[in-house]
Amino acid sequence: MEMKQLGAEIGATTYPGRGIVIGKTPDGKKAFTAYFIMGRSENSRNRIFKEEGEGIRTEAFDPSKLEDPSLIIYAPVRVRGTDTIVTNGDQTDTIFEEMEKGRTFEESLRGRCFEPDAPNYTPRISGVLHMDGGFSYEMSILKSNCGDPDACSRFTFSYDVPKAGEGRFIHTYMGDGNPLPSYEGEPTIVDIPSDSIDELTDVIWKSLNADNKISLFVRTIEVETGKTETRILNKHLGD
Repeated sequence: MEMKQLGAEIGATTYPGRGIVIGKTPDGKKAFTAYFIMGRSENSRNRIFKEEGEGIRTEAFDPSKLEDPSLIIYAPVRVRGTDTIVTNGDQTDTIFEEMEKGRTFEESLRGRCFEPDAPNYTPRISGVLHMDGGFSYEMSILKSNCGDPDACSRFTFSYDVPKAGEGRFIHTYMGDGNPLPSYEGEPTIVDIPSDSIDELTDVIWKSLNADNKISLFVRTIEVETGKTETRILNKHLGD
């Protein structure tokens, strides 16, 4: 698979939906992850990211306009010991709770499937960064089988020795449409073009479609020390 430029790949379509990027900075010293959300409806666009402990939660920007919270209010990021879990839905909690019981990342998702938002059947995308004695990561997508609401296809991808300056990008949709076309294939190889969290945040935020982007979370984790840096941008707050 050919490596793509991070910004160009994110900006290749007006509506990639929700997306997760995981990789390693060019100097090899930090793990990197990002999660963004986009929206077309007023309900989807009425959101912000807010820090919650070591993770984040989505909140309604204007609570009076909140309609159905079931698929838009959740904790996209939670930290469990040396693991950082990043997802596009409430499966964050499922992964956290099942891993607490000793199950693997893949095992923890066997009881979940795509979102019940016919006719889109939005895929559930998830990732986990393991920082115990080094850095490795896993990613997952749970999607309908060619739009069949009765068939869930499950794919897990493991990256044991991440290369410096390289990452993987997975998102919910191949582009805009009605219904929205689900992501296809394995996570795309993308460059991680900077060691600076601010520069990486800027690349992603500016690459997202201006009309559809809502919020962005970015974090780096030092491989040797576990020290983190985090950036959060919210369109509603003028970022």
